[in-house]
Amino acid sequence: MDKNQREARRHQEDQALNRGLLWVAGAVVLECLLLLVNRYYINFYVSEVETAELVYHALAALRLGAPIVGLALLAWAVIRFRKGQSIALTVAGGLACWALAVCAYVTLAYQKSGVQMLFLLVPAWAGLALVYYLYQREFFLAAAASGMAAVGLWFVRYGAGVGIEIALVLVGIAAVGGVSIALKKSGGVICRADGSKVQVVAKDASYTAVLISCLAGLIVVAASVMVGANIAYYLLFAVVAWLFALLVYYTVKMM
Repeated sequence: MDKNQREARRHQEDQALNRGLLWVAGAVVLECLLLLVNRYYINFYVSEVETAELVYHALAALRLGAPIVGLALLAWAVIRFRKGQSIALTVAGGLACWALAVCAYVTLAYQKSGVQMLFLLVPAWAGLALVYYLYQREFFLAAAASGMAAVGLWFVRYGAGVGIEIALVLVGIAAVGGVSIALKKSGGVICRADGSKVQVVAKDASYTAVLISCLAGLIVVAASVMVGANIAYYLLFAVVAWLFALLVYYTVKMM
């Protein structure tokens, strides 16, 4: 590798790090908003009832409106991608809307325990963004599937029966598996409408860990639903341990 190639690679790495840090900054902002929600909606004083009602109405509006806006932005991003146009802002906006919608829904549905979970989930989202920009893309897919499995186990543990949350988690894990299989068949390439190709995952990437993560995620969430909430508590630790093992594996692989 000559000097120019090293400089180009260093520039790409700096760009990836800066993009990852932007997601971290967004997570910090969202954590601050959660602190405000926790203070003025969950732990409000009697004299602050009106403020709590305003926060409730704002959360209710986000729960209904943010998913629609987010879906529209992501659909627009797909159209722009197929045309070969930049999609960074539209994807970021769509994911931000969905993040706000998830936070609003969990807060309204699970109250105090939901906010406590979100305090951990938001940094996990930021960590997943760093994985996307700094690690191999197959690690991102495996971490996304395992992360959704952990969230699904939390819903089983603290939710009342089987709800739409668990169904969405199972669909999400299955979708990651389907995308992984499609990328494996295409050599990690996605074709645009103009015929150009985008290398999303390295051609020589191994999808074994990804498919194992997807299959294991589906099994542990389904098993916890059938067996009961108690087993979900212990399976949650197993999923976190698997995520840590993936982190160590792919970190060593980068060296």
